[in-house]
Amino acid sequence: MSQKTTITVAYGDGIGPEIMEATLQILDAAGAQLEKEVIEIGEKLYLKGVKTGIEPSAWESLRRTKVFLKAPITTPQGGGYTSLNVTTRKMLGLYANVRPCQSYHPFVVTKHPKMDLVIIRENEEDLYAGIEHQQTEQVVQCLKIISRPGCEKIIRYAFEYARAYGRKKVTCLTKDNIMKLTDGLFHKVFDQIGQEYPDLEKEHWIIDIGSALLADEPERFGVIVTLNLYGDIISDIAAQIAGSVGMGGSANIGDQCAMFEAIHGSAPSIAGQGIANPSGLLHGAIMMLVHIGQPEVAAKIHNAWLSTIEAGIHTGDVFKPDVSKQKVGTKEFAEAVIKRLGRKPHLFKTISYQSAPKPIHTHQEAQQAKRKKDLVGVDVFLDWDKGSADDLGKALEKVTSEGLKLTMISNRGVKVYPDGLPETFCTDHWRCRYVSQNGGVVSHEQILALLAKIQSAGYDFIKIENLCTFDGKPGYSVGQGE
Repeated sequence: MSQKTTITVAYGDGIGPEIMEATLQILDAAGAQLEKEVIEIGEKLYLKGVKTGIEPSAWESLRRTKVFLKAPITTPQGGGYTSLNVTTRKMLGLYANVRPCQSYHPFVVTKHPKMDLVIIRENEEDLYAGIEHQQTEQVVQCLKIISRPGCEKIIRYAFEYARAYGRKKVTCLTKDNIMKLTDGLFHKVFDQIGQEYPDLEKEHWIIDIGSALLADEPERFGVIVTLNLYGDIISDIAAQIAGSVGMGGSANIGDQCAMFEAIHGSAPSIAGQGIANPSGLLHGAIMMLVHIGQPEVAAKIHNAWLSTIEAGIHTGDVFKPDVSKQKVGTKEFAEAVIKRLGRKPHLFKTISYQSAPKPIHTHQEAQQAKRKKDLVGVDVFLDWDKGSADDLGKALEKVTSEGLKLTMISNRGVKVYPDGLPETFCTDHWRCRYVSQNGGVVSHEQILALLAKIQSAGYDFIKIENLCTFDGKPGYSVGQGE
């Protein structure tokens, strides 16, 4: 008998305890070699005043076992509660979110019977950095954080995953026609790393048309790699058009730890009724078994699950009278899977995880040669509601500092001074761009002197962003219309 692997288990909220109990019963019946450490997370702790939804002792378990099987939780609305999923992913460095999306036609109704793709979503950065500020009465901001190391890790993981699992194509989705620096970096790194994988087909789509193609022709995709927010959205879309969000599992992979879960939420409206579909969490557990080196057990469970679906034994969320044969609850579905352990499906392809490497290794990219960085100006953001863009611009023309000149004012990214259009709607949030008068570099002392003069003139500056060039190329966006 092989040595048991210790994992951390959380039963979660809502339907979580029901589907976790069913999943663990199947794992035990299949012979999974597991020791389980149970922790409490989620709603009960939130309501006790634990803002993160997790106790320090639970972190100790997660850092020790390095494997987390988690049922969905409920995060109370409002009150400053943080998402435990986001916190766990970032605290443990779980940079890759892996979501297979496959159709199970004709037993689960779908318009895409040949759909079989994997979405690999960056898990730590983007807007999910959660850095937000109320800057004026009318305007709030959320910072989109993208790093080269973050792009390199997730993109290399996607290519390695495609190779390991026999996928032929990797597709990158961004919005770099608009966000040329942030999404542009992701696309650039994709192109650079892709050159190392000549055996794989590579393509890039803008996220909007890419999402449309995903909804219309999912069969054209193999592995999709994308940024955090886009991946969150399209993975739910993909799961739904495959047949049901309730059947999707998810892996969150890092260099040290990993978390496995269903992609759906805690569904409190049906909690305690014994009708929830455990398939999503079970698929997460199957991915966990592959990750910890028990691929034979993973395949045994997956094939039994496929055999159960083929037998027409379905929970209510996917039950259709014309294709299903028996409508069952959570417990009965688990029993049906256990009964079929050792069987192979007849219609679906038999699953084997023997060729899947464990783990998929990525490596840190070679250090990029540092570019020459020069400070050439500053964007000063003001909270101001005393008049028009022209009023502000003409007033600020008089607020000067040695070596710096006002070149533009924008509002919500649109240039409104000089030569703005009167039709442009403006809020109380203004970006005032000052650059070097002679086109050279400026100093921090010059910027501080400028801020002092702006403050003395009675203006409320709420933030600044330094304008830098890298090897002479601007590291900042121009205003729309600039």
